[in-house]
Amino acid sequence: MIDLDLQNMTVQRNGRCLVNDVSLLIPGGSLCGLTGPNGAGKSSLLRAVAQLLPHTGHCRLGAQWLEQSSADWRARSLAYLAQTGELAWPMAVRDFVSLGRLPHRRRGVLLRRQAVDDKSGSSQVRTDTEAVALALDQTGLTELATRPLNQLSGGELARVRLARALAVDADVLLADEPCASLDPHHQLKVMELLHAQSRRGRVVLVVLHDLTLASRFCDQLLLLHEGVEVASGEPRRVLTPDNLQSVYQLQAIHGEFRNQSYIVPWQSSHAAPHAHSMNQSGCGLQEEVSVR
Repeated sequence: MIDLDLQNMTVQRNGRCLVNDVSLLIPGGSLCGLTGPNGAGKSSLLRAVAQLLPHTGHCRLGAQWLEQSSADWRARSLAYLAQTGELAWPMAVRDFVSLGRLPHRRRGVLLRRQAVDDKSGSSQVRTDTEAVALALDQTGLTELATRPLNQLSGGELARVRLARALAVDADVLLADEPCASLDPHHQLKVMELLHAQSRRGRVVLVVLHDLTLASRFCDQLLLLHEGVEVASGEPRRVLTPDNLQSVYQLQAIHGEFRNQSYIVPWQSSHAAPHAHSMNQSGCGLQEEVSVR
């Protein structure tokens, strides 16, 4: 497993500072979430990591500096899922997902590096066809493989775009709001899938607005506000009542279920929380949850 190391990343456009001196180390095999309100710089930072925006500072993947690497190497090592993208072509789903394999075909490479099978622990080498089939299966699109893109719903298109990114089989997966167009069932499926990808040794860096999903699935979070780091680390240390109040102007329910912490935004507040809505330790609104 290799780490992704962001060092003093700064992004400026049209005289505005979108990201200001952000540093973050993401260990291999972990899922990291970028959170913060609209305009906080999350997407700009993600695009800078993908080397799609000019920036100062440096990104290192393992021993390789991304700014000094070739475009071919980055295409094989980084899979980037953009926030938006119109897919109105009458192209079959399988053909579109196969585009994720193009970086491996440029030099006539037909086989991908060895990957570990989670169930058996044995190593296998995937062909392009196998990689595409796996991506379709993981995103629940196998039955839609021959359907034209212009006959899919918005949520189905979102999963198709994710499948293309997964087909790259890259060491790093960069995803900008992959759950934005999905119903609750598929939001959970996508986050479970991203979590599983990280457990296979990949670095997964994902922009999330949903604080409940972020608190439950991410190993670490980076909270941004106006391009500046507010906090980073474990979700419970980042999404504190004080941080939620100062960044989002909201109060949230903090709880735990099946040994997993979660946060549910509960009410907006432009003023400091009232004493009666805080517990004695200042840990925010508390709620007992009964699930049957």
